[in-house]
Amino acid sequence: MPSEALGILLISGDHERAHYAFVLASGAAAIGRRVVLFATNQGCRALLADWSTLAGAGREAEVVARGVGGLDELRGAAAELGVRLIACEAGLRMAGLDPAALAPGVEVGGVVTFLEAAAAGQLISL
Repeated sequence: MPSEALGILLISGDHERAHYAFVLASGAAAIGRRVVLFATNQGCRALLADWSTLAGAGREAEVVARGVGGLDELRGAAAELGVRLIACEAGLRMAGLDPAALAPGVEVGGVVTFLEAAAAGQLISL
């Protein structure tokens, strides 16, 4: 079982990239990896309680209709599996988003917090 952390950097506010960030996060956590997902700028929309402002959010219905786990399901799985979710404080400001609108359990932090959490592990950017 891999022991290195997986750090996922979500910059895009696109549903497709946000969805896949959660696919990677929940998959890695399911095999025992420590995972931190750090969202910044428009990517912070994926960490809102209501993520429907993601670009292309309408594709969610197609994702679910095709039998693929939707964003709500994946976010729930990530939370159950202990994925650490961090919204970038500066990224929230840049995207004009209120930290009070974040989903329960999402931390607000900065890039140093993310880099410390990811440590010497693998980093993926979406």
